[in-house]
Amino acid sequence: QVQLVESGGGLVQAGESLRVSCAASGRTFTQLAMGWFRQAPGKEREFVAAISRNGANTAYGDSVKGRFTISRDNAVSTIYLQMNSLKPEDAAVYYCAAKWTLNSAPYNTPDQYHYWGPGTQVTVSS
Repeated sequence: QVQLVESGGGLVQAGESLRVSCAASGRTFTQLAMGWFRQAPGKEREFVAAISRNGANTAYGDSVKGRFTISRDNAVSTIYLQMNSLKPEDAAVYYCAAKWTLNSAPYNTPDQYHYWGPGTQVTVSS
């Protein structure tokens, strides 16, 4: 089992930056590929970013490329999502996800992940 806890969400104005974090426990972190997804009211869960278990490979959703950066610190079993130039359409609940894997790929669909955090709310005012 893996437990995931997101933190760092909040209210920001359009154009500002925010960093959200996800702390993992319960399994060797380096065996986990990690990802961020988001879901706004009335919309489907959307892929935001993913990172391979060794941090060498990343992937991003088209709507956040160039603005968001995913990273991980294996020493503290945590991943981060740095969000810059936030837009009102970035507002959503952001979920952290983990997938046990032996390879070094990032994964970009929700059904590929085994574990999910409860989410953290990000609100962007215009």
